[in-house]
Parts: sequence; C-alpha cells; structure tokens
Amino acid sequence: MTNNIPVRPANSFRVTITLDYGADRMDSILLNELKRQNDNAKYKTISRAALKNMFIAGKITIKGQRAKPSSALAKGVTYVDILEA
Repeated sequence: MTNNIPVRPANSFRVTITLDYGADRMDSILLNELKRQNDNAKYKTISRAALKNMFIAGKITIKGQRAKPSSALAKGVTYVDILEA
C-alpha cells in the first residue's frame, strides 16, 4: 500500500481531518478542528470571519489546490494546509 500524504508546503500549518462521513462544506468542520487542536494557539482561537478571510485570500489549500468554504470533504482523511507566509 502506498502512502498518499501530500507534501506539506513550506511555511504552512497542516490540519488533518478524519471523517466517518462525507461533508458538504469544509468551513465549519475546519473551524471546529482548528479549535480542537493544540499545536498552534493562533488558530485555536480563530474566529469564523478570520477563517473566511483566509479562504478569500487563498491561504487554505487541499493537495496544493485553493480550497473554498463550500468545498466538499470526502469520508476518510483530508490534509488541509494553511499557508502562513
């Protein structure tokens, strides 16, 4: 079995989302995951508006592709990268 973990971009923070079900929108799921994590205090307290602005600025990616708040998430593991620089 091959390991399909995408390369993490330089100067980014990675969030790994594991779902037992598919989801229609990633914005609320990503916000919840950021609040649950303990690796980055800046993102632990992020507001919904700040997260929306990060989507608008193109700072949130999945597999190197710009993500939208309405991007669907498949069942299983998704690696989301937040570009910081």
